[in-house]
Amino acid sequence: MKGIRQWRDVVGQGSVIVSEVVLEAQDLASLSERLGELCRARGVMLTTAESCTGGGVASAITDVAGSSDYFETGYVTYANAAKARLLGVPTELIDSHGAVSRAVVEAMVAGACRESGASLGVAISGVAGPGGGSDDKPVGTVWLAWGDSQRQQAERQHFAGDRRAVREQSVRVALIGLIRWLEAA
Repeated sequence: MKGIRQWRDVVGQGSVIVSEVVLEAQDLASLSERLGELCRARGVMLTTAESCTGGGVASAITDVAGSSDYFETGYVTYANAAKARLLGVPTELIDSHGAVSRAVVEAMVAGACRESGASLGVAISGVAGPGGGSDDKPVGTVWLAWGDSQRQQAERQHFAGDRRAVREQSVRVALIGLIRWLEAA
């Protein structure tokens, strides 16, 4: 809870740079608790659409007691066919851009929100390794998108480390992005 108090103190002071440091320093439990507070305060229902993290974001969210107040549905769409079938991502989009791309994660988060009825979601697709990388998308390349069925924001990250490290960093960035989205609302 100390990290959460620091976050509030920093926000109260209006310091964006320091607030970023405080968010980055928090563990997943503190980030998930802060996210839950924001969801409850704003009446937001969350969803997740995960590929390389295999449900890690949903797991972090649901580690918080009472998270069913704001989290009902999470999708693990590891295979491209699942992205198409469960989230409505057009196969043409996957074929033309690849699963690890801005276009696909934006379509994933839009589809997850549309299918679940959630008002906010996050989508992740990446190359966690140790294999599967290419010159264009080396191991550690992860695309994340936040948004709803109408509006999305995506960013690409390049994480260092082994498979576990890439996945853990992806979960952290996903939670921080959800917090930032809600704080800006």
